[in-house]
Amino acid sequence: MARIGLLAGNGNLPVKFAYAAVAAGNEVIAITLTPEAEVDELKNVATKVYQISAGQLDKIINILKEEGISEVIMLGKVTKELLYQGIELDQRFMLLLSNLKEKNDDSIMLAIVKELESAGIKISDQTKYITELLPNKGLLTALKPDATTLADMEYGFKMAKEIGRLDIGQTVVVKDNAIMAVEAIEGTDQAILRGGKLGRGEVVVAKVSKPQQDFRFDIPAVGLDTLEKLIEVKAKGLVIEAKKTFIVDQEEFIKRANQAGITIMAMSKE
Repeated sequence: MARIGLLAGNGNLPVKFAYAAVAAGNEVIAITLTPEAEVDELKNVATKVYQISAGQLDKIINILKEEGISEVIMLGKVTKELLYQGIELDQRFMLLLSNLKEKNDDSIMLAIVKELESAGIKISDQTKYITELLPNKGLLTALKPDATTLADMEYGFKMAKEIGRLDIGQTVVVKDNAIMAVEAIEGTDQAILRGGKLGRGEVVVAKVSKPQQDFRFDIPAVGLDTLEKLIEVKAKGLVIEAKKTFIVDQEEFIKRANQAGITIMAMSKE
């Protein structure tokens, strides 16, 4: 039985992975990094669950080494805004940040990956054991997009790819081929709320992977919380990137989207 480390942020995605990894014959040692992580759910499946703040990098690495972990999966939302909200950083993390010329998402995550690898801990792709959560290309809901919605989806997809290329975010909100909101440090949900308010309903949300996406971290994901925000702003559509975006609780997600009259499509760049 292999022992796999799980660094878990917010959301149900780490739990989905833990169950899949255990079903494949592995033992999971989880470290939750945020107060909102699904600790109780993880305790039901993982052999051990440690609760350590995301800023305590040295402690995280030491626990992984003590547990004999040589492979880690990083899943769940750990937003960069924590760095600006007073989260306590240990000396190892502060030194890591001080050596970065740019503090965008990819720069920080790559530095953390290198720090873990220097300790003999391999970071595996987030897709391991949960590739079924990545939908294929095509219409995912019963409701087909009309011509206007489809045009907004195509435009939003293209624009989201551009902000991803610049490592700003992965989500845009559009209406009538105009950008209502661009995701930055605030995250997807707040971008949806802001863009939906400005668009006064009937917006389309596009969430895609970055062109340079590193599958070891930050694969885009949508779930029931995302859907609630879409319903709240009376969005008419969501477009995601096929085979490169997780849909958590996919069956329930699609069911509720159909009930709300929101059309969802998975597109690809090709």
